[in-house]
Amino acid sequence: MVQLKDIAKECGVSTATVSKALNNQKDIGEETKEKIKRIAKEMGYFPNSAARALKTNRSYNIGVLFTEEAGSGLKHEYFSGVLNGFKIQAEMQGYDITFINTGFENLAMSYIEHCKYRNFEGVIIVCANYEDPNVYELLNSNIPLVTIDYIHQKCTAVCSNNVKGIESLVRFVYEKGHRKIAYIHGQTFSFVTKDRLASFYRTMGELGLEVPDEYIREAAYLETKKTAVITKELLGLKNPPTCILYPDDTSLIGGRNVIIEAGLRIPQDISIAGYDGFQISQLLFPKLTTIQQDTNEIGREAARRLIASIESPKTALVERIIIDGILQQGQSVGQIE
Repeated sequence: MVQLKDIAKECGVSTATVSKALNNQKDIGEETKEKIKRIAKEMGYFPNSAARALKTNRSYNIGVLFTEEAGSGLKHEYFSGVLNGFKIQAEMQGYDITFINTGFENLAMSYIEHCKYRNFEGVIIVCANYEDPNVYELLNSNIPLVTIDYIHQKCTAVCSNNVKGIESLVRFVYEKGHRKIAYIHGQTFSFVTKDRLASFYRTMGELGLEVPDEYIREAAYLETKKTAVITKELLGLKNPPTCILYPDDTSLIGGRNVIIEAGLRIPQDISIAGYDGFQISQLLFPKLTTIQQDTNEIGREAARRLIASIESPKTALVERIIIDGILQQGQSVGQIE
């Protein structure tokens, strides 16, 4: 491994001069500085992160809390998209990311203890059980935080525009002539669900449409089995809906299978719409009507906000940042005359 003394010998200067050049200090000539940097690069020199941390008292490391209950892990398209956007932006700004866990070297530790152990400068909470005492402790710590799709009074939240997303979806279905619209929503404890459900009722009210209680059902996100059961029940109602909205594109597949098994055609006999804009939504036939969330921008904006609060804590504000999605009209919602 190339060390400062090796570069100093090659350049014919002291190790102190090399250190000043590589750290862009002003008490050294620009020509000498550029020469040292060039030779250091040619020799394959990389600064030691531990030494940099010791000198600057900074780790340039951000913790990522991601505990996804559905069991999809990093295969979950929404969260993987957010994480990828966050990673790209954080690395562009000179930061590394490390996942937070509660076990290291056979030692049990809380989230906050792991953050201190790793000397994280900030944390992004992408997905977590907010009733977990470990998460509560982290939220109430002094570590700079940003959450995704969760509102907390002490930290900035970056959220997809779920209110506008559901509104645009309902209005599109309405414009297609549908008046009997059912909604299978996600778990009610979720902030995402609360926003979407409130937006659904509000938009339906603005359009002058009644919402029968039997049209509103709950199923976990990404849960195809429950949505299959509920879809069958909705189709069997005395006054069935003409269109069913699903929690997400994946859970919709369960309902879609039931519709096809019943010999019904989409959208001629029954219309359906999803949410998220997963890749699969545009591979199905007919193409799915859905809301495509801008996961890349959600992740990148979360990184920008978190790093800004790390580097300029005195100017940091607690904000709720809303990122709009896009309505993909697809072909799964038919026209009713």
